[in-house]
Amino acid sequence: MVKRSINAMITIVTTSMFMLIGCDNNATTTETTADVASTPTEQAASTPVNSAQAGTIDWAKVASSEQPATVADYEYPFAIDSQNVQNYADYFKVDKATAQHNLTISTASNEALSKVLDQLGNSYTSHQMTDGKDAKLVIHTTADIAASRYDYVFAEPFAKGLVLPIEVVPDGVKSEVDVHGEIKE
Repeated sequence: MVKRSINAMITIVTTSMFMLIGCDNNATTTETTADVASTPTEQAASTPVNSAQAGTIDWAKVASSEQPATVADYEYPFAIDSQNVQNYADYFKVDKATAQHNLTISTASNEALSKVLDQLGNSYTSHQMTDGKDAKLVIHTTADIAASRYDYVFAEPFAKGLVLPIEVVPDGVKSEVDVHGEIKE
């Protein structure tokens, strides 16, 4: 469990650093039509979860008490004209507002990830942040965990009120970090 937590932290830190310097050569890109500049959806699980059921995530234990912020008026910790935002926008071919939003939620993603990992135990296999137009946290698990989705609203000051889409995928995918910090699958 400790080794898995350390590997999870290493993956988060490594991914965040690569996004900040714009040289992540193994990133996953997801393209959909959602607009980052719009107001986030309300916190909701797309799959109903009963905490008494085995193999499900109790999203009530993950939820924060924060309300979603209005993204258009949000004061991001990364300036829109910063080099980090420009590098992300260029690399993933997105606009600067999307890059600014994605950098913030990916950097803060450990807040939500740690809450989900507390429930998964040995069922956790790996996780990743997708990049591009619609960033989300994908958590891979063993087949004994039900697939589900949830929109997590950050409570910590760094990304307070921003929404991180989380998807739990019971596909058993494992990834490893090599010596140079690149993720292997």
